[in-house]
Amino acid sequence: MKKHITSGYSFLLTILLLGMAHLKVQPPMLLLERFFPGFGWFEVFLLAIYAAFLTAKMKNPKEVARWRKISWLIFSAVFFSQLFLGILADERFLMTGKLHLPVPAMIISGSIYRMKISFMPVLFLSTILLTGPAWCSQLCYFGALDNWAADRKKLRNAPIKNKFAYRHTILAAVILITIMLRVAGIKSLYAALFGLLFGIIGVGIIVVFSRKRNKMVHCVAYCPIGTITSWLKYISPFRMSITSSCTTCMACSLKCKYDALNFENIKARKPGITCTYCGECLAACHEKAIRYHFLGLNAEKARNLYLILTISIHAAFIGLGRI
Repeated sequence: MKKHITSGYSFLLTILLLGMAHLKVQPPMLLLERFFPGFGWFEVFLLAIYAAFLTAKMKNPKEVARWRKISWLIFSAVFFSQLFLGILADERFLMTGKLHLPVPAMIISGSIYRMKISFMPVLFLSTILLTGPAWCSQLCYFGALDNWAADRKKLRNAPIKNKFAYRHTILAAVILITIMLRVAGIKSLYAALFGLLFGIIGVGIIVVFSRKRNKMVHCVAYCPIGTITSWLKYISPFRMSITSSCTTCMACSLKCKYDALNFENIKARKPGITCTYCGECLAACHEKAIRYHFLGLNAEKARNLYLILTISIHAAFIGLGRI
């Protein structure tokens, strides 16, 4: 019964999110409404059903890894297919027709270069406020590829060395180079080439290092948005902790793709800063020592709330997320 109630909340919240966008935003945001006027509400209903189904599946900790991978790849496939169809076939597949590079770093560098806050930074910060680091576990179109590359059945017990130095150096470099491009008056076309190069290097890291290390090296050590998320996630009340019942068996460490459950993290009874609350570690913990927290809620209710929010937003992103 509880599983159905949780799924019901995801269904209703998805309808609320997409319904508001459908009613308030013009031109129409939903694809069915753009191609078949009057069918927008049908798309809202389908995505709400999808959210309820996904919530029911991920309610079981043992199913989280499988369905997070599937759902995240679905979102990424929808996002990039709409981009290519919008460029090659019909611009109705695009949000506005004003293209920008689909590279996560452009969320910050684009705003700095233009000295203007656009829709994407506002959307990104809103998701952090609501769900903490869920952007990096279910909402980023690039992260799905890194998660897929790292999802190999091999041990993950070797930490990523110097990841904090790498990620903060890269973030500082992206900001500094973007400021230099603006000050120098470099045209946006040429500035975009730097963003394209950054994205190509990121894909190379996913293909080579994430697959080799079986960890999400791109998201943990390279992506500037991942670095920002790691710090800003604390504005959300959601937390994860490791209770005193932990036996330091290290089973959870072998499941963590984000390099957030190394020995020092487990000893401190707190996942590392790169933790995205994805929840894949819960099934590995025989003592059920890893728990979600949200204000005064117990661990089960806190996790249910997190699932409802993240999955509903994920479903809404499938309907609204395009360039």
